[in-house]
Formats: sequence, structure tokens, C-alpha cells
Amino acid sequence: MAIDFDEALDAAEPELSASMNITPLIDVLLVLLVMIIITIPIRLHSVNMELPGAVPPHTRSEPLIVQIEVMENNVLVWNGEPLADRSMLEQRLQAAAQLGEQPEIHIRSHPQARYDTLAAVLSASQRLGLQKIGVVGLERYSR
Repeated sequence: MAIDFDEALDAAEPELSASMNITPLIDVLLVLLVMIIITIPIRLHSVNMELPGAVPPHTRSEPLIVQIEVMENNVLVWNGEPLADRSMLEQRLQAAAQLGEQPEIHIRSHPQARYDTLAAVLSASQRLGLQKIGVVGLERYSR
């Protein structure tokens, strides 16, 4: 029995693969990636700001508040003083509108007061140019 060495050698060797070995290529790419990460400068996330000096800012004075109440018998009350009629209200609103800094107008209405009296106060305030008008005391109606 004769053994042919060429056949035995061919049987012992695996078939050659035509694909390329990419392991060294991946190693080189990972080394380059690490080098790039190391050499990138660190960014500081800071914002340059000009902070105010030691002088505190000007404090605003408390605003003047005018309380207008509409009573249940539709009588108007200006800061606790009953007004004779709507012309007195308009005179006082006009004087308040002429002030350098307009006062805050807080209007409080009794639940039994007529709506047209409240609407007249609101419309007169708006017509005379008052800007800071608010109806207060409505929290008791919210549920």
C-alpha cells in the first residue's frame, strides 16, 4: 500500500480562505480612536457673566392701593369713605389717573350688589386711563 504524500498533505491542510483578516485593522482603528479622544481639548462649560457690583439695585416703593367697595345697597365706598354719587367716583378716579405713578385699584363687590354698579366702576376706571385695576374678594365664590 503505497501512500501518496501529496494526497495526504492536501488532506491535512485546510482550505485557504479568500477573506481578509481584519483583526489588525480593528486594533489600529481602536488605537487611533483612543489617541483622538486623549488629544481632544477638554471644553469648559462655563459662561462669562458680568455680575452686578456691590451697590444694590434701586428698590421700588410700595404702590398706592385704592380700595373701592360696592356695598349691598349699591353705595360706593372709596378707602372706607362713602361717596355721594358716581360723579364723586369719577372725580376721584380722574385725580388718581393724573398721579405720576398710578395707584392700584382694588374693587370689592358685595354678593347682593347690582352688577351694573360694578360694571360702571370698571368702565369709568378704564375710560379715564387707569391701568392697574383688579376685582378682589372672588376667592370666596370658587369651589
